[in-house]
Amino acid sequence: MTERIRMALFRGGALLAACSVAGAVSLSMPAQAQQARVTSPAVGRPASDSLPGTRAASGSLPRTGAASGSGAATGTGASAGTGSSAGSASASSPATAPASSAESAQQQAAAATLLQQADAGPKPASPDTVGGAQLAGRGVIVAEPAGAARLPSVPASAYVLADAGTGQVLAAKDPHGLLRPASTLKMLTAITLIPLLNPDAMVTASRQATNVTPNVAGLVRGQQYKVSDLFNALLLISANDAAIALAQATGSLSTGIALMNAEAHHLQAYDVMAADPNGLDAPGQHVSAYDLALIARQALAMSAFMRYDQARLATFPVTAHKSETLYNQNQLLIQYPGGIGGKVGWTNAAGATYVGMARRNGVTLIVTLLHCPALSEVTYAKSLLNWGFALDGKVKPIGTLVPPLTSPAPSAKQPGQPVAGKAGANRPPVMSGTITATKIPGGLAVASIALILSAAAAAIVLILLRRRSASGSAPGRAR
Repeated sequence: MTERIRMALFRGGALLAACSVAGAVSLSMPAQAQQARVTSPAVGRPASDSLPGTRAASGSLPRTGAASGSGAATGTGASAGTGSSAGSASASSPATAPASSAESAQQQAAAATLLQQADAGPKPASPDTVGGAQLAGRGVIVAEPAGAARLPSVPASAYVLADAGTGQVLAAKDPHGLLRPASTLKMLTAITLIPLLNPDAMVTASRQATNVTPNVAGLVRGQQYKVSDLFNALLLISANDAAIALAQATGSLSTGIALMNAEAHHLQAYDVMAADPNGLDAPGQHVSAYDLALIARQALAMSAFMRYDQARLATFPVTAHKSETLYNQNQLLIQYPGGIGGKVGWTNAAGATYVGMARRNGVTLIVTLLHCPALSEVTYAKSLLNWGFALDGKVKPIGTLVPPLTSPAPSAKQPGQPVAGKAGANRPPVMSGTITATKIPGGLAVASIALILSAAAAAIVLILLRRRSASGSAPGRAR
């Protein structure tokens, strides 16, 4: 009986030791192996062609609540063509890690700070009044001086004309109305990611990036692309596939989109809700003409953005043996004296959308238009710019472009670690194409090691007891 008890204790101790080793290894190893199986969440697929609410006829979204399902996303930039949002691509494909780190430690820290700020700051009680109480109006808003030229009639659902230097809003129509952005959202993608990604880093095109429709740049799955080339494709020809590849270079598509929304919060662009990085129609995605003006003003302050945006053409290496010449779609650069940049956009549901920037005699104006008749957006933008240059300094402003929020103090966390905050527990760390390894607290690791040592000691004692028992009973067995 004693021998059976000893054998049971011995086997139990051995099993306990084995379980302890396995548990300690599982607990103390990085969480990367488990998290690497988590795919980037897909952006919702457009559901229907119509929107509920009284403003659906004009293509706008309700001011309160999230946007409903949009019509089939089509086209990109100024050209139409059937397409789909980023989420309609296979969601089972995780972000592909670039060949080299697309973010430095300093850039990772900047991204973490941006996300931290978005969590920390509350939104205003009335986003419609950001920039001034008059901007809450839904019709045309202007204070024309007596005898001045009349404000041009523009058949867009919303627009804003503002002086980028002074921040004065000169004229507007439904400036805070929520509408679909189409490819003008790519300006937010660019101003968010340009400071965070190394322009010389290489990004490997994922299945999700190459499956987006239309695949404008023609990215090839598994092919590596330089970040700067992707930005050229994003801003010159409005490449939807480049937008996804750039967003995924932050670590995942969801991280890239989270950073875009955090940047919008930093700019006080509270009407913005980004659901994909390319502007193709997606449920809940919307902007306002006012917030596009805030984004454009930030873009003007970024020399790297302006270099991409002002380029008339660029060479894009599709593969090692094939290159394409990209021509800038923004006709304002060619057709309008003083035109310095902007972005065109189009989907069936959004209509034509546009951001234009022009400078004359030291005055820089921004014009934004949403839900405009097809192929008319640049023409109407030029009309508003002409009026603005003629009356700038003479017309009473109806509001102001608010400045960005002051950045908070740098986080005490190390770059790449999850940012604390109300969404910090669920937000992936900001790394370049990889998931940061998250280890368990040191206390648990110490407890696991102590458990292993205790089990090992028990096993050793039991082995010694068994040997003594065996030696003591050996003569009896010989008989």
